[in-house]
Amino acid sequence: MVANPRSVRHFGCAMMQRSKTDPIDARLLAEYAQRMPFQSWQPPSRAGRQLCALARAIHQLTEINSMQKNQLHAAGATTTTPKIVLRELERSLAHHQRSIQRLTRQALQLIASDPQLRQRFHLLLSFPGIAETSALQLLGELVLLAADCNVRQWVAYAGLDPRQYTSGKSVEKKVRISKVGNRHLRRALFMPVLVAVRCNSRFRAYYHHLLSQGKLKMVALVAAMRKLLHGIYGVFQSLQPFDADKLFSLPTSTPAHTAFAEKRAC
Repeated sequence: MVANPRSVRHFGCAMMQRSKTDPIDARLLAEYAQRMPFQSWQPPSRAGRQLCALARAIHQLTEINSMQKNQLHAAGATTTTPKIVLRELERSLAHHQRSIQRLTRQALQLIASDPQLRQRFHLLLSFPGIAETSALQLLGELVLLAADCNVRQWVAYAGLDPRQYTSGKSVEKKVRISKVGNRHLRRALFMPVLVAVRCNSRFRAYYHHLLSQGKLKMVALVAAMRKLLHGIYGVFQSLQPFDADKLFSLPTSTPAHTAFAEKRAC
């Protein structure tokens, strides 16, 4: 069994533990194992764990690249920056870009060598807004999920499940997503959804339907992320390419005053 650290920490608070030492932690874990239901853990496949490591390394280098591009732009905007600083930044950017390309090639080779990963990768490419880079990031996180998880557990794993906070009639906070989950998966879902709500009629109609109900733009995007995750779960279960008619029940038509602007945006 692999215990959720958050669960163990709250269990320690419930046991009134005020200090933290190795002996105290050992006794706490033993007490936790005795009292809490045992849930056997099935580790992901070796190929899955390797793909997750590659996908996260690619993302980390991509973030570093973006940061250094901003630094290079700022340094080049002034006349006081020595040329050697600009050359070193350009050299570092080129080095990171080559590293990203090598890691991406290795990840694609790993996917090609595993039948299940290869099949799921091609299924992800059938979604609007998901290309090779996003498919790598999504598959690298989804491969960690157990095969018997249902779609609600997928949503909770991504931290996209709603969190309510009410008490009696006087306390009722705004409903938010819990964010108690895999932040890498939430991040990997965000950019594909941004593309989908602009250039796919079904996602665009769903997004504008939520806006017409008074939802904030970010709330509507998060709902679209959850809808996309439902769709991915469905195609992984059916092993069929994405079909928007199976995921959405809303009409594809959009309000007349937004149709022209959306056409231009896409």
